[in-house]
Amino acid sequence: MEEIDLKELLDYFKGKFVWMIITVLLFIGIGNVYNILTRIPMYKSDTTILLVNSASTDGSYNSTELQLNKSLVGTYSEIIKSRRILDPVIKNLGLDYSYGKLKNNISVSSIANTEIIQISVGDSDPELASRIANEIASVFSIEIQKIYKLNNISVVDKAVDSVKPYNINYMKDNFIYIAAALILSFGVIFVMFYFDTTIKTSEEIENKLGLTVVGIVPKVEKEL
Repeated sequence: MEEIDLKELLDYFKGKFVWMIITVLLFIGIGNVYNILTRIPMYKSDTTILLVNSASTDGSYNSTELQLNKSLVGTYSEIIKSRRILDPVIKNLGLDYSYGKLKNNISVSSIANTEIIQISVGDSDPELASRIANEIASVFSIEIQKIYKLNNISVVDKAVDSVKPYNINYMKDNFIYIAAALILSFGVIFVMFYFDTTIKTSEEIENKLGLTVVGIVPKVEKEL
């Protein structure tokens, strides 16, 4: 395998610097245009509910009820995504959504070692996302009283309109485009350098062919 002169390689890369910059700009431009045309910004709003003491009027909270609420967290999380909750939400807000579509747009999670449940709703309309999240919490509180005869749901934080889409990160995307453009540029330039057998300087003649250069004919630009 032919040895590669690192200095020659570095000089070769310097000569292609402008080409590399153009490649990076093209990647950034094409990538961002593709994102704008194909990716719909989605906004997410969260509301949290807490399982509280449903029986006591003096604010006390015994261990039995604490254990009951912890055991109900998982069950409540599944009930939130049921038709019994989501169908009334669709009707109350007049949504042009099917049950399946709305279910796919929400996620329910419990915060570890607590009786707090977080309801997250994603939508292309940030205002609608927060309205849906708050309506789910409201309908769920009413329906749980009918199902379990318990009044142990309290809203901790209401959902608010999100100002930033969660599925688009232009800084991260542009970093990926720049990295991809540089990797491609370095690869192509290296291949071009490796297979470039032209002799460009008198030093290359002496080093590669072992011949002594006795004279150089300068390149003369033709005058117009």
